[in-house]
Amino acid sequence: MSVCVLGAGWITPGGYGCMRRKLHYDFHAPDERYALSKHDIFSYPFKNFGRLDSLSRITVAAVALAFRDAEKPYSPDCKQAIGIVGTSKDGSLVSDREYFKDYMQGGRTLSRANLFIYTLPSSPLGEAAIHFGLRGPLVYATASTDTLPALMTIGADMIDAHQSNMMLVGRAEQDEALYFLLGGNSEQGSFSFLDMQSIVSTMDDIPSILQASSDLQEKKGVA
Repeated sequence: MSVCVLGAGWITPGGYGCMRRKLHYDFHAPDERYALSKHDIFSYPFKNFGRLDSLSRITVAAVALAFRDAEKPYSPDCKQAIGIVGTSKDGSLVSDREYFKDYMQGGRTLSRANLFIYTLPSSPLGEAAIHFGLRGPLVYATASTDTLPALMTIGADMIDAHQSNMMLVGRAEQDEALYFLLGGNSEQGSFSFLDMQSIVSTMDDIPSILQASSDLQEKKGVA
């Protein structure tokens, strides 16, 4: 398999950063992750970022960080043959509850459309596809166990099958997210696909994955 990991963006309750470039920024307040658009993460302003549900906000921010880590440009005028495969443990459950609560408060006759559009677990991926101009496959997947290693295989298979030039692969929760950008051509400092898949297969939490990736860089002399 010739696919490699070109970059990765991550967000935790304590901060955010880029894996390959070892960039790390701390949050100074618990609610800062809800205002990620103000942290110079995006190459150009994200229209209506504040209207997104929390899962969409953290998803698009992690994707932006993955692009930054891989030094891959994007713009509103450039559509790219890049796909996205994502997952989330609870899917759209939080937004579903918000929508139903609003529906009940409205007398079971009306609820806000802005809440309704996030009652699908694939909505955060759709928001990412719109902003970053993604024209490749869009897949939301879930399972009873951690799906990230399997999603990496799906993304790599799509690249090998020429369904997309690059694939974004990751998972997002309400307070954390991790997204990889996979590509078919190895670049200086990129991670081996099999090495990274092995790391995420044995480690579930983001800090451990980051530490293992840092150790791998040092071992291979690319730190």
